[in-house]
Amino acid sequence: MYMAYGWPQVIPLESGLCPTSEQIIYLKVNNRLLLVVAPSHLELWSASQHKVRLGKYKRDSDSIEREGENMQAVWSPDTKLIAVLTSFSYLHIFKVQFMEKRIQTGGKPPSGLSLSTISLLLSEQVPFPNKTLATSNIVCDNKHLLIGLSDGSLYSISWKGEFYGCFRLNLEPPDSTEAPILSYHQENGLISEVVDGAFATSHYVSQRSGIVQLEFSLPLRLLFVIFLDGELVLCSVTKKGLRQAESIKAEKQLGSGDAACASVASEQQILAVGTRKGVVELYDLAESASLFRTVSLYDWGYSVDDTGAVNCIAWTPDNSAFAVGWKFRGLTVWSVSGCRLMSTFRQVGLSSVSSPMVKSNQDCKYEPMMGGTSLMHWDEYGYRLYAVEERSSERIIAFSFGKCCLNRGVSGTTYIRQVIYGEDRLLIVQSEDTDELKILHLHLPVSYISQNWPVLHVAASNDGMYLAVAGLHGLILYDIRLKKWRVFGDITQEQKIQCKGLLWMGKIVVVCNLIDSSNMYELLFYPRYHLDQSSLLCKKALLAKPMVMDVYQDYLLVTYRPFDVHVFHVELSGELTPSSTPNVQLSTVRELSIMTAKSHPAAMRFIPDQLPSEHRSHNHTTALTDMSGREPVRCLILRTNGELSLLDLDDGRERELTDSVELFWVTCGQSEEKTNLIEEVSWLDYGHRGMQVWYPSSGIHHFEQEDFLQLDPELEFDREVYPLGLLPNAGVVVGVSQRMSFSACAEFPCFEPSPQAQTILHCLLRHLLQRDKKEEALRLAQISAEKPHFSHCLEWLLFTVFEAEISRQSANKNQISVPKHATHNSLLEKTCDLIKQFPEYFDVVVSVARKTDGRHWADLFSAAGRSTELFEECFQRRWYRTAACYILVIAKLEGPAVSQYCALRLLQATLDESLYELAGELVRFLLRSGKEYESPTADSGALSPRFLGYFLFPSTYRRQQSFDSKSPSIKEQNAHIASVKNILESHASYLMSGKELSKLVAFVKGTQFDLVEYLQRERYGSARLESFASGLELIGQKLQMGTLQSRLDAEFLLAHMCSVKFKEWIVVLATLLRRSEVLFDLFRHDTRLWQAYSMTLQSHPAFAEYQDLLEALEEKLRSTGSSEEK
Repeated sequence: MYMAYGWPQVIPLESGLCPTSEQIIYLKVNNRLLLVVAPSHLELWSASQHKVRLGKYKRDSDSIEREGENMQAVWSPDTKLIAVLTSFSYLHIFKVQFMEKRIQTGGKPPSGLSLSTISLLLSEQVPFPNKTLATSNIVCDNKHLLIGLSDGSLYSISWKGEFYGCFRLNLEPPDSTEAPILSYHQENGLISEVVDGAFATSHYVSQRSGIVQLEFSLPLRLLFVIFLDGELVLCSVTKKGLRQAESIKAEKQLGSGDAACASVASEQQILAVGTRKGVVELYDLAESASLFRTVSLYDWGYSVDDTGAVNCIAWTPDNSAFAVGWKFRGLTVWSVSGCRLMSTFRQVGLSSVSSPMVKSNQDCKYEPMMGGTSLMHWDEYGYRLYAVEERSSERIIAFSFGKCCLNRGVSGTTYIRQVIYGEDRLLIVQSEDTDELKILHLHLPVSYISQNWPVLHVAASNDGMYLAVAGLHGLILYDIRLKKWRVFGDITQEQKIQCKGLLWMGKIVVVCNLIDSSNMYELLFYPRYHLDQSSLLCKKALLAKPMVMDVYQDYLLVTYRPFDVHVFHVELSGELTPSSTPNVQLSTVRELSIMTAKSHPAAMRFIPDQLPSEHRSHNHTTALTDMSGREPVRCLILRTNGELSLLDLDDGRERELTDSVELFWVTCGQSEEKTNLIEEVSWLDYGHRGMQVWYPSSGIHHFEQEDFLQLDPELEFDREVYPLGLLPNAGVVVGVSQRMSFSACAEFPCFEPSPQAQTILHCLLRHLLQRDKKEEALRLAQISAEKPHFSHCLEWLLFTVFEAEISRQSANKNQISVPKHATHNSLLEKTCDLIKQFPEYFDVVVSVARKTDGRHWADLFSAAGRSTELFEECFQRRWYRTAACYILVIAKLEGPAVSQYCALRLLQATLDESLYELAGELVRFLLRSGKEYESPTADSGALSPRFLGYFLFPSTYRRQQSFDSKSPSIKEQNAHIASVKNILESHASYLMSGKELSKLVAFVKGTQFDLVEYLQRERYGSARLESFASGLELIGQKLQMGTLQSRLDAEFLLAHMCSVKFKEWIVVLATLLRRSEVLFDLFRHDTRLWQAYSMTLQSHPAFAEYQDLLEALEEKLRSTGSSEEK
């Protein structure tokens, strides 16, 4: 897994002599060197820790005019020679030589870098046939070069400058009676069907079509030829190499005739083909070159009109991911399974700017590679992706990548600690608080990484508290608790260690070391408290280079090529403390040599025997003690082609489990904590199907039966989230996705890995319920009850079980159903019984109901309980918000009359608790249902909503005249709506009588109550003020005008009082708000009111604070009176 981090780095290049056609034509990284070829010059850079230009060669203007610009280039595998073909068909061969003097960087000791000289060895015109030009790139092996020409032929040249001439591929179609090959592929993980014919007649390649690209794999001895018309041909190459026509044979035609570029992953034997439609097709070369998957940006809203055709593809060094560059815009990195790991496309505004032109305003925040991607190449470690933008010759953009500690090869792993490692740092997922996972950037000590760049191996201890990190030489340890590094005290000892693998065995670090002098391998055992030769516990010589390794408790597994498995027992004598002298001895307990035609293992993990859950629960400690001394007799094998199988170490039998797997975690027997939520799981794996959860089969011999339960479909990760590991105590899978942050001071965005958590608790609970382990499921749920995601897990559990039940019923609807009394409890009933044990039950049930089709609610509530009973329980517990969610369910299942009855009860309760927003929702439901509901006239004995309103909601402040039959407004409305209005008016009267004005404002806003109409009717009722003085004092106490919200409430009420011209309230509220302009408008035409107002304020000492308001009004009224007299 590769994830981009940080800001892209820009490597500046010199300007050339060909400004009209200036574009980088070749880019490659090899042996820590970066070669860049432009139309008029070559540059050689270091691709190590320090990016330094080591050498260059610039052609003069006469040479360019006479021989043409540089058009194609290739670098020999040993990096000593460079071949360049010009536009006038001249071949230039350059030699690269390095000086003996080392470069000093930053005043430090001399580095491993040396300046180089690039000299021209050969310049000769290639005798191409008449009127033919070189139209493809150049491919090479150690001795020969191969170029594609415009007439569809190939031209061979030696590195010595010998021209062997051109030859054509035999592209005649086979017998037309041969049936086309039918294959299947996954598009971003989705299955679709295509026809892939071998030289189908409709895909016949014209001999006149020019060759536009060649792709050569020396390990596979395969040559791929792409023609101008989009055809792609696979050719085999004999051991004679690329010199002779007889050594290159066309084998098969691939694709659908729109190939634009191709790149081969030799280790994985996968061919990636970029098409003109902007799609990348993946072919399995080990399986007759069949198409098995396609990836594209279509699902992210980008079409070929936005991106253009695929322009280039570059595989990572380990072939686990590939980068894709498009002609018009953007760059993306994908895993083989179809997970989008990195993308330069902005995450907002899909299909926004699709112009191939780069924005000229450098201050504008835009995405990298906005003008398209012309060339790409990874460095040899996979930490940097070097990319060149279309029509750019001034710079190279280098993206920094971190790699996940995958369980591949000889380095151990733990799923508890999730680590991404970069070239000089570790990116650690901080998972102490699962609510908010964070990434911590941990830089390695400069004293170590400056001499041993880059990071090559990282392994975390079983508890995740210690990290072992190895660079080019030596290793260092990091204590996460103490935040301290431990290094070798003697640097000469450090330089003697070339770590090729790391493992943790308890408190011991196991190092797989390459001995330079003898080219042999050995295992070194160091205690974690001291890295020194004097503390070395054991040294074990190995027979050869180990292919994969693993550790479980005291057992060590080492596998050599082709497939020789050795298992050692590691015995520690003495205490592992600095004060004692401990010793380690290894004894061989098992050796197997297995003959198989399958691909090589990429990872192997011991599978310990799983105890039955009842044994774990009753005697946890004793059971673990009994199990700890037992040797594992099975192991999981992940092969390089993605096949996952189970190997029995007793008899050497191997059973294939699944395919298309990228990584896996063995979870059984890995944790001794009682709160381990994933102990029931044997292992998990991840591939294009998403996450697969494997459980042991129900039987005495857990792994000998065929009924493995696996794959929970809802565990499929988002195709932008790649899983890193597990948190067993939280029951979640931790993944990481890409985010981009933009800054005004940076040209490019910063790439930020963002950790994501996805729970698997619901899968574990469903698995236990399926196997009728109700007690174990309840115990697991109780352990998880305090987790922040617990309620979501229960909801997801019920939802998935209910969805499966609906699907099962739909599938069996035409079959004769079995009487319910004759069957045992269904999984849905078991799930409901489990969730009933927790207070979240009521929220969970109604949430699931709201997410499913109402036609199936009857099935859900037949298992969960009657909706009215669940509502009543919530009502009694005063969980009014949850109870409100049941109203729609009751309306569907029990009818509108019952739902209105429940809603009216709930409305009164929410008003009493001042839950006005919820009350407003209930009011809107009741009014809407009241218009739709018509009371049946035939059933005169039925209780009408009006009667229910009178009977259920007595109120001291209810005004009987509001139900007077003489009122025209009531006549126009049915009795149900009148009941709602009666409740609202009663509550408004209660609030107005108590002068609870802040609550009144919230009530009006929440329920949309018509306050104006109410005030007009209650002017002499509940809204009446006894006197101005008492009203001013009481309302001032209630509103507390010192707060902003109270002032806003007073303004709201003042506006309504003005609309109904309620003078008593206007005077009081305007005084509290000190709204002199409102008071002035009242008093200028009513002198008696002004005199009463003035006398009241002056006669009460409590109103002294309004003296300034009184004086201002008096002055304003006096000046107004004087002006009127004049």
